[in-house]
Amino acid sequence: MIEALQFDFMRNALIAGTLVSVACGIIGTFVVINRIVFISGGIAHAAYGGIGLGYFFKLSPVLGAVIFSVAAALGMGIVQRRTHQRADTMIGVMWAIGMAIGIILIDLTEGYKADLMSYLFGSILTVTSHDLLIMLILDIVIVILAIAFYRELLAISFDEVFATISNVPVNVIYLTLMCMIALTIVMMMRVVGLIMVIALLTMPAAISGQYMKSMKKMMALASLLGIVFTTSGLWLSYLLNLTSGATIILVAGLGYCLSAIAQLFKKRLSSAAIREAPTSNQSRY
Repeated sequence: MIEALQFDFMRNALIAGTLVSVACGIIGTFVVINRIVFISGGIAHAAYGGIGLGYFFKLSPVLGAVIFSVAAALGMGIVQRRTHQRADTMIGVMWAIGMAIGIILIDLTEGYKADLMSYLFGSILTVTSHDLLIMLILDIVIVILAIAFYRELLAISFDEVFATISNVPVNVIYLTLMCMIALTIVMMMRVVGLIMVIALLTMPAAISGQYMKSMKKMMALASLLGIVFTTSGLWLSYLLNLTSGATIILVAGLGYCLSAIAQLFKKRLSSAAIREAPTSNQSRY
């Protein structure tokens, strides 16, 4: 891995993985706790419409993705808050429409189109210094919002009724969270792609949630795990000549499976210890 760092693209990839991991650790924690993985997946796929929007109007695809994904996030958030039945159907429809709009706009765009598959499946090795600057700005925005609204986000995550009674603007905070998810997804699309973005967003947070009870500690561990997964995935992809995005996701998936197995064994050992405790006490008499 050390010899790979002599290349600019590899150094950029490592920095991009670190920046994305910080955002994933923070936002992924809220996604897992609030159980809004499906909405996050919808936003991720709808963001492809923004890429098509950017190409059609000769704008930056990243700028188009930011605009479209934020709009999709607000739309899905409003549907989730106001529609108590069939919200999943409406979100699925918006998900499909977003991708369809992106494909149609790209078809209607004249001239050469860049490798659009990199937005679907990721291309972390092609991240430029300009992309890193955009990621850093989005990272800073996400961290500032998380710090500024931490108490409110914590309240709606664990006890929405109490938050409402405490005069917390629940709907506004929820929609703010949706926008933060959208910005995180835009950051991640160059790393693992829109198709696999939901995996990296949720798996580190899901693992850390098995060991940490404090939300701040959960965010910190999830960010650290994200850095470990992206760095390990990059190293393996370089060593074995594999696709970087998919390798990162496989490493994260392996980490999640090992953590789940460890938790299962821990529960079985605890249950066995509880069953044996009365027997050992009785043997003393």
